Amino acid sequence: MRFMSLSVVAATLLLLSAVAEPDDEGSSCGRELPPSLAVPPGNDLAFALEAEGVQIYSCKARDASYGWEFQAPEARLSTPRGQGAGRHYAGPTWELTDGSKVVGEKVEAVTPDPAAIPWLLLRAASYAGAGRMEEVTFVQRIETRGGNAPSDGCDLAHAGAVARVPYHAVYCFYRKGASTGD
Repeated sequence: MRFMSLSVVAATLLLLSAVAEPDDEGSSCGRELPPSLAVPPGNDLAFALEAEGVQIYSCKARDASYGWEFQAPEARLSTPRGQGAGRHYAGPTWELTDGSKVVGEKVEAVTPDPAAIPWLLLRAASYAGAGRMEEVTFVQRIETRGGNAPSDGCDLAHAGAVARVPYHAVYCFYRKGASTGD
């Protein structure tokens, strides 16, 4: 009987720890990153979200030639466990389902994989709405896949064409003195 009681207690504790564990803790965010993407001291990881969507480019004239110009991201944000959390769009803006949003401005970029869009460090430029995005100070975009502009198909005959290139990224959100998984 005593063995069964300990088994039940152990199973209950295991279940409770799985339920209580934040689903957006951002384990990728804790990895070692290039120094230029380091968030300044005093800013702690608050939460992380995954983005799945597209990077939008349009074919534009450039002096005597044509090239793809970045227009905006368009992505669904979710927790690492797949629960919908909001959307990412031009600005760049991250807007959560709680109505809060933050707009970032690029500080630094690094390209660890030439087949994917760069990893970024962004500083929060503005906020709106009450919720999790309030007081976000920095955002890192890491673990990118895809999203680069097309390498061809932009010429006089295709001027104005739009390309929607699939991409994936992890976004790490920081706050002054925040604690992980708030």
